[in-house]
Amino acid sequence: MPLRMIRSLARARRRATLPQPAEWLRLQARELDMLRWTVKVLGADMVQRHYAAGLAGPHVPLPEAPAPAGLTSRTCRQTDIEGAWVRHWCRALGTTPFYHRKLWEDCFILQVLWEHGKLQPGQRALGFAVGEEPLPAILASRGVEVLATDIAAEDARAQDWIATGQHGTGTDRLYRPHLSDRAEFDRLVGFRSVDMAALPEDLQDGSRDIVWSACSMEHLGSHERGLAFVEAAMRCLKPGGIAVHTTELNLDAAGETLSQGSTVLFQLRHLEALAARLGALGHRMLVLDHAHHPGIMDQFVDVPPFEEGRVPLGHLSPPHLRLSIAGYPATSVGIVVIAKEAPP
Repeated sequence: MPLRMIRSLARARRRATLPQPAEWLRLQARELDMLRWTVKVLGADMVQRHYAAGLAGPHVPLPEAPAPAGLTSRTCRQTDIEGAWVRHWCRALGTTPFYHRKLWEDCFILQVLWEHGKLQPGQRALGFAVGEEPLPAILASRGVEVLATDIAAEDARAQDWIATGQHGTGTDRLYRPHLSDRAEFDRLVGFRSVDMAALPEDLQDGSRDIVWSACSMEHLGSHERGLAFVEAAMRCLKPGGIAVHTTELNLDAAGETLSQGSTVLFQLRHLEALAARLGALGHRMLVLDHAHHPGIMDQFVDVPPFEEGRVPLGHLSPPHLRLSIAGYPATSVGIVVIAKEAPP
């Protein structure tokens, strides 16, 4: 048989054994799922090694008293989770230090408020999109009067939050028995339905010492709407009052980002523009601390699925300080703004 014919037959056999396009795509999807799982396994093992070394986790001591950390506007990072200030607020939150950006957000807001002398009786706070956050209960346990707000349940935009158990409709699910008795909580904490994209005029009366939101401004539909919310919320504050907001930051400062839709990703340029806008109104956004030596947890980017119970071989807890959102590397960032002081 001529060599040319032998080669032709060999190529035909190889083609016959190749999967069809649809099956090939299914194969790639299955292997991608296994790759995601492998990444999470390695991340979870890394976490356990850090716990065993006493850097974080269930066996580290939780200081009874807070300690100054000198926080300004800031990005989430590994050293914070391993620091004394996060450990202290974990005590109030009823948890242990673990490598998750949502834990960092709660601790960041509380630490900033404490450092500025706001966690004490007589202070008045306004929280936006609180859902079922622990922050209203913690503030109330320090004697702070709190108005917690969330979008109305009948608003179509609330449906996703309702489905995932992150929507608030009253004070019942905000109460934390380990922090205070119910009568004292009810005396200090109220609830109201509020649309962050259209703040009621009566709330913009300059009567609050504190306003806050935790990972909410990125869900207003665009960068501009998120920045406009921060600007409008400043009108709720007394002169010298403080605003603390956390949101999603795209760590790729120069590339593309999510700019429209149910979640947008801010970049450094958006926060720099926000600082300039607020400064023009006489407010002062504290400098953004985003340059730091990355720890190993800061270099791990968690990938979907993030929900528990959706992995093939059991439950894992990989680091979640960085994550992929629509393919963009993201983390949490906290911004701190001091309201314009009254003229002398």
